[in-house]
Amino acid sequence: MAASGFSSLLTYSSSSSLRHRAFPLLYLSPPIRPFTKMGSRHSSLEVCGGGADAYLPALKSLDNGYTPYPFIGWNRHVETIFASFFRTRPDVKLKRECLRTKDGGAVSLDWVVGDDRSLPEDSPLLILLPGLTGGSQDSYVRHMLVRARSNGWRVVVFNSRGCGGSPVTTSQAYKSYIFLILISLLLQESDSCPLSGAVSLCNPFNLVIADEDFRKGFNNVYDKSLANALVKIFKKHALLFSDMGGEYNIELAASAKTVKDFDEGLTRVSFGFKSADDYYSKSSSSDSIKYVKRPLLCIQAGNDPIAPSRGIPRDDIKENPNCLLIVTPQGGHLGWVAGSEAPRGAPWTDPTVLDFLIHLQKGTSKHINGIELDRSEQYADLL
Repeated sequence: MAASGFSSLLTYSSSSSLRHRAFPLLYLSPPIRPFTKMGSRHSSLEVCGGGADAYLPALKSLDNGYTPYPFIGWNRHVETIFASFFRTRPDVKLKRECLRTKDGGAVSLDWVVGDDRSLPEDSPLLILLPGLTGGSQDSYVRHMLVRARSNGWRVVVFNSRGCGGSPVTTSQAYKSYIFLILISLLLQESDSCPLSGAVSLCNPFNLVIADEDFRKGFNNVYDKSLANALVKIFKKHALLFSDMGGEYNIELAASAKTVKDFDEGLTRVSFGFKSADDYYSKSSSSDSIKYVKRPLLCIQAGNDPIAPSRGIPRDDIKENPNCLLIVTPQGGHLGWVAGSEAPRGAPWTDPTVLDFLIHLQKGTSKHINGIELDRSEQYADLL
């Protein structure tokens, strides 16, 4: 189960070695729309954002609203667990490309076998970023991958250090909150950002609030499960951490019962924070939403047990003409067992994500004064 959500990035590729041609997206900034629950078309959804007028008309899949699947979709924990364990996982053959980072670490890129020969070089490239401990093996990742490929797009899954079988080659902990990588790119001006736009799902925008809720009631089950996954990755590469001193608490990390224990013992020290609380406070993506300069769709579930609705920066989203927020009444965490493919097929969100990305693709294809960016070098420090 991935705790920090799921992100999709759309750009254009000139080869499979991550050298991309990105085109700036041009559009008129719409007037700020007040936060509201939309009328008859979206009566079951909460929708807001400064980009509503620009993006909502393209999201035809929202016409049917949101109707949770009986029984499974009525309880957020049942839905979260069902989707994690019982959702189908499409069979896709992948080939792996490992990238070396500036500190000697490694991340893995999983490409679909044969796409480099069967797809045009200028095919749009979709980059899938799984959340905490997630990777290309996750069912929700595979479903989005298959849907995008059916639209003629090249797709690559980014596996963080230690995740999805990606190796850990240094004592530097991987960056567990993948949305921060996404935000760092979206903050750039259009002429320097390689992305046409992005989508985030189940993002715990405010990590302080997420941490508070994570340790309440049944949520302790998720906390323990994710902590176990982190400890498993850690122990697999324990020799790399055996001689670390300073503020590192290797014993705490190796025996962590909660995600916060692991962050206190290892993660926060790796990135120079005074404590896990300091790490959460200063690493929350909610503080950066107001500065996003590229199209961003955020989809959240109102009853998400891991990414609390009360942590969503609604005011900043509705004041930013580049952002759109959709909140479903149910959905759990990366569950969304609803729609035509429920209960075991793709999440309800997938058609909406594709509608948004296709809209961006049509906009970028009209503007060909692009720039070449070698992301393997320019963004190596983000990995």
